[in-house]
Amino acid sequence: NISCLLRKLVRSLRVNKIEVECLIKLFHTLVVEPSDRHATIGLDRNMFRNILHVTFGMTDDMIMDRVFRAFDTDNDSCVSVTEWVEGLSIFLRGTLEEKMKYCFEVYDLNGDGYISREEMFHMLKNSLLKQPSEEDPDEGIKDLVEITLKKMDYDHDGKLSYTDFEKAVRDENLLLEAFGPCLPDIKVFIFACKKIK
Repeated sequence: NISCLLRKLVRSLRVNKIEVECLIKLFHTLVVEPSDRHATIGLDRNMFRNILHVTFGMTDDMIMDRVFRAFDTDNDSCVSVTEWVEGLSIFLRGTLEEKMKYCFEVYDLNGDGYISREEMFHMLKNSLLKQPSEEDPDEGIKDLVEITLKKMDYDHDGKLSYTDFEKAVRDENLLLEAFGPCLPDIKVFIFACKKIK
């Protein structure tokens, strides 16, 4: 029941009723209704990744996969309308704390509670442009990982805990998306919502 869902989401999130209605409408314009009427209505991994790519210009497969996992909180391989609204509410009205937790979850590729050197290397390698003149581009990325650790690894254990990440971002907000863009520009959502009204 849409009105019951609407009331529940407005109470539990910082978004207002109009924004929730808009996000629900946007969800339903993006979802292809399943042919099996008992199937779950939602965005599967491919549909969700396509939205991230086409709408928000995301191109990093690893980051898009992690964004999907962050949205799919019940791990059923499908983003429901509730997960969609809850996830997007972070972009619309999320606090810095909520955004930090979300970004850290995206960047912690193996879900062990740390962003390791290897994880940083893979994310930075995918997000940086390759220069044709570089003999070994991996060396530059390794140097960047070391610089990042010097800046963000407060306990000097060679990896970033959430505490390290949080402190670094509070000191310098630009570090929120240090390992690649994972917070889509909400202006695109506002534009999309205006189109469907």
